[in-house]
Amino acid sequence: MLPDPVTVAAAAPTPSLVLAVVRSDGYGSERVDTGANGYTVIINHSKGKTGNRHYVKITQTKNATDPYSGLTKSVACSCSFSIARPPFGFTDAEVVALAKALTDFRDDSEVTTAKLLTFQS
Repeated sequence: MLPDPVTVAAAAPTPSLVLAVVRSDGYGSERVDTGANGYTVIINHSKGKTGNRHYVKITQTKNATDPYSGLTKSVACSCSFSIARPPFGFTDAEVVALAKALTDFRDDSEVTTAKLLTFQS
């Protein structure tokens, strides 16, 4: 089990997050930011006949003005990361390296999350 809470250092524009467990079972957990910044993290693990799956999702909820109605509404945006590992053939270190390669690819100056948001591929 990860520590409770998990503290994530601030990285502008995201504030420091202190994510405390609000739900936990043998298959994962849900954590909520104790600083009332609107962040939630969900972690799920599942075992299947083709291997294991590990899923992490972060969601931010905030109030925003609907440009069509002018009303303030609660809206949420989420990002996720999933690892599907076969039952054999990959060591922990190889899976860690593959996950790092994904974040490195996403963070590369030729790719970037901003470019992905504009449907570049």
